[in-house]
Amino acid sequence: MTQLVFFYLAGIIVLTSILVVALRNPVYSALSLLIMFFHVAGLYVTLHAEFVAAVQIIVYAGAILVLYLFVVMLLNVKREDRYHAQFPLGALLGVTILTEVVLLLWQRGGSTPSDPVAAPSAPAIGNTEAIGEVLYSTYVFPFEVASLILLVAMIGAIVLAKRDLFDVNRNP
Repeated sequence: MTQLVFFYLAGIIVLTSILVVALRNPVYSALSLLIMFFHVAGLYVTLHAEFVAAVQIIVYAGAILVLYLFVVMLLNVKREDRYHAQFPLGALLGVTILTEVVLLLWQRGGSTPSDPVAAPSAPAIGNTEAIGEVLYSTYVFPFEVASLILLVAMIGAIVLAKRDLFDVNRNP
């Protein structure tokens, strides 16, 4: 049953990923991206990573997708400007990667599976506690650097958005 759910989620993820690139209307591309984000979150749930699935929905489907839509609406891209000249190269690379995946699956099918070795039991803590422990102990410095970079980017975006307020020589 879990393999069936996995193949459903993976198929929808691949299909909507292709639609994100192939659709000519940017709003439809963003909606396909939203569907992909939700199915990736479902994939995380099947891996028992509920916290990562919640972060996937909140951060990517909530914030990043809204940012994409805001930029698309702000740029007002016309249809004739959205011609994909790289489609032949993308199709060639896609067929190459698909061929490699099929060859790897074909080679794997001929080998006999080995018996799994029992892993040592880990202490019974949840996913959220484990992520928090690693994030705020081992990776505290990169976490703080990323926070500072995001703060500088936010201040820069505000300055760029409000630069007409500081323009002294503007004409009414």
